[in-house]
Amino acid sequence: MVEFTNLDFTLAKYKELCDAITDSEFVPLTVKRYLTETVPNKFIVLRHDVDKKPENALKMAKIEKEYGISATYYFRAIKKVFKPEIIKKIAELGHEIGYHYEVLVKAKGDKKKAIGIFKRELNEFREICDIKTICMHGNSLSRWDNRDLWKEYDFRDFGIIGEAYLSIDFNEVMYLSDSGGCWDNRRLRVKDTVDSNSIQSLKIKNTDDVMELVKNEGCEKLCILAHPDRWNDSFGSWLYEFVTKKIRNVSKICFIWCMRRY
Repeated sequence: MVEFTNLDFTLAKYKELCDAITDSEFVPLTVKRYLTETVPNKFIVLRHDVDKKPENALKMAKIEKEYGISATYYFRAIKKVFKPEIIKKIAELGHEIGYHYEVLVKAKGDKKKAIGIFKRELNEFREICDIKTICMHGNSLSRWDNRDLWKEYDFRDFGIIGEAYLSIDFNEVMYLSDSGGCWDNRRLRVKDTVDSNSIQSLKIKNTDDVMELVKNEGCEKLCILAHPDRWNDSFGSWLYEFVTKKIRNVSKICFIWCMRRY
């Protein structure tokens, strides 16, 4: 039987990744720092999309605090994720809090209605802490892409300085994402995509490969997305996530096949 500590996507493995980052010459950055400061020659923008399990986000935030790392946590505005007490604690640990919006999906494509929802939810977040950056939630199986809202409106009109998918230069910054519960996931990405081919020639299959990339400094500019619900600290929760992500991934593949066919 495989030891739990040897499995990927555990909080123990995430600590190893943090250790690799702090032992390297890379400087960890929040999205806000990337957009507002003169960045160093070697950096890693560390981003977390809190889609589920906000308690896992707090655990990751505490691990990062131990290593002196500040990251950006994007929270969805839904009941099971929008937990003010957890959001406050993560902000107090020195991390950036951002708004993980999905308003165009909520408004079923109606942009006027969507921008109204955006204003309301953004204000709810700002009652807890300062919000300067946003990031769309993919809603993989929806027909709408939340980023399309900004084809008609400008997020800067709401005191927002950047959107994590739209404002980072991914022609220069290599993007690594654990969407689908794996790093080698291009065929599984429906909306978690950026305009860059930087990863195409790399064989990044697991977190050990990510750590090797960091240790060997195979590139100078990285953006790493790690979803807190993917990373667990017990075998039961790890196994549940493993099984459910397999089911979700099959649904994604079918959805992508249908989109391409029709």
